[in-house]
Amino acid sequence: MFSDRKSSYKAPPTIVTDKLVSQETRRKKALEEQKQRRAKKFDSTRQLDSFADLNLGPSDDEGDDVEETPEIIREGVSGFVSLITKSKATPNSTLADSIEETEQQTKKRGKNRRKRNKPKPNKWADKCMYAELLEMNGDNAWNDGLPADLEGGWVAVAPVPVGKRCLAVTHQSAGVVGIPPNTTLRSRVLGKLLLPRFPSALPPLTILDCILDVNWRDNGILHVLDVLKWKGQDVGECETPFRFWWRDTRLAELPKYPPPSIPFQFASPHEHQVSLSSTGTQHSATNTYHFPYPTSFIPIPYNTDTSLPCLSSSIIPGARTSRHILVDVPVNTQKPFTSVDMPIDRPHAVPSQLTTPVNVGIEPDGLLLYVSQASFEPGTSPLSCWIPIRGYSEGGQNQGLVTEESPLDLFQRLVQRRMSKQRIGNNENMQDESMDI
Repeated sequence: MFSDRKSSYKAPPTIVTDKLVSQETRRKKALEEQKQRRAKKFDSTRQLDSFADLNLGPSDDEGDDVEETPEIIREGVSGFVSLITKSKATPNSTLADSIEETEQQTKKRGKNRRKRNKPKPNKWADKCMYAELLEMNGDNAWNDGLPADLEGGWVAVAPVPVGKRCLAVTHQSAGVVGIPPNTTLRSRVLGKLLLPRFPSALPPLTILDCILDVNWRDNGILHVLDVLKWKGQDVGECETPFRFWWRDTRLAELPKYPPPSIPFQFASPHEHQVSLSSTGTQHSATNTYHFPYPTSFIPIPYNTDTSLPCLSSSIIPGARTSRHILVDVPVNTQKPFTSVDMPIDRPHAVPSQLTTPVNVGIEPDGLLLYVSQASFEPGTSPLSCWIPIRGYSEGGQNQGLVTEESPLDLFQRLVQRRMSKQRIGNNENMQDESMDI
C-alpha cells in the first residue's frame, strides 16, 4: 500500500471532480466565485454596509411644523414571557423529569469530551493550489477539451521539475536573516514537517508554493512555483502574471549564502542525529557532498504568451527539456569552523569558505497551465491544469504507469490540429475576399 501511494502521489485525485460536469464549466464557475469573493472583500474594506442605514433625519424647517407626540406602546405582558428563565427545580417537577434531565446532561458532556479528544486538522494541510489533469479528447474533432481561450487567457509554466510538492513557510525570528533556522517545509496533503527548521535567506512571514527537487540532497534546490505571502503581505489575491513577476523579482533580490561545510546543528539532539544519518559521511570531493537542507530557491520559468505557434515551437518542447543550473558546493567539507574564521566585529556574519559552481541537471515532469485572471486558490482547482510527460492510468495499483500516448504528446497534437484549422479558415476567408473583389 505504501508503494502504491508513493508511486501515485502526483496522480490527480478522483473524488473531487464530478465527471458529469465538464472541466470548462467548473472552471468558469470557480472563476466567477473568485470574482464575487474579491468584490465582496473589496466592498467590506470600503465599509459600505455601515453607511446603508444612516439618514440625515428631518430638516430644521420640517421640525418646527411637526408636533411631537409620545409613542404609546400597546403591548401586554405576554411579550416578556420568553425572557423569564425556568428554574432548575419547580414545585411541579417529578423524579422522572429530573432523571431524564440528568441523562441529557451526561450525553452532552460525553459529546463534548469526544469533540475535545478529536485531533484538530493541521492549518497547513491542503494549502497548495493543486492542478487538475487537463481533460483532453483526441477523438472528437469538434470538442478537443482544450480551453477556448487558450491563446489569450492562460499562463504556461514549464518545465515543471520532478519532485515533491510542499509549502515553504518562514517564521518570525530574531537576528540576521539567513543565520537562525526560520524556514520549514510542509507536505501538501497533511501539512506535516518534511524537514526540521533550517536557515534561509527568505524574509520572515513568507509562504511559498514549492516543489522539493527529487535530488535535493545532491543539488540543494527548492523550486518555487507560486507565492502566497511575502514578508507578511498577501500576494495570493493578485492575478497569476503579477504573482509570477513578484516571485521572480523578489527571489532575485535575496542575498546568497554559502552552503554549510559541516552538518547543520539542529535544535534537538534527536533531529541532529537523524540529519547525520540521512546526509551520510561528508567528504572533501564536491561530487560526494550532500546538502543537509535546501539552499537554492529557483523559480520555475513561466510564459504569458500562450499562442498556438508559441506553444508548439517553444513551450511544449521546453517542457520536455532538462534544465541546467549552477549551484555552489563547498570545496573542502572536512575543515570545521574555528573562532579565527569568524570575524569579531561582525558576530552574525556568515563564515567565509571556498565554494565551486557545479552544473546540475533538473529532470522535467510536464507543463502547468494557470488561468491569467485567477487568484491563488488552496486545494484542487480547475483554474490550474496539469499536463504531465508520463500518463496516468485509472485504478489504485496501476496509477503512475505510462500509457500509449502521453498527455503532453496528446496536447501537442491537439494544438497542431487547431493551428491547421486556423490556417484552413484563414485561406477560405482570403479566397472569399478575392472572389468579392
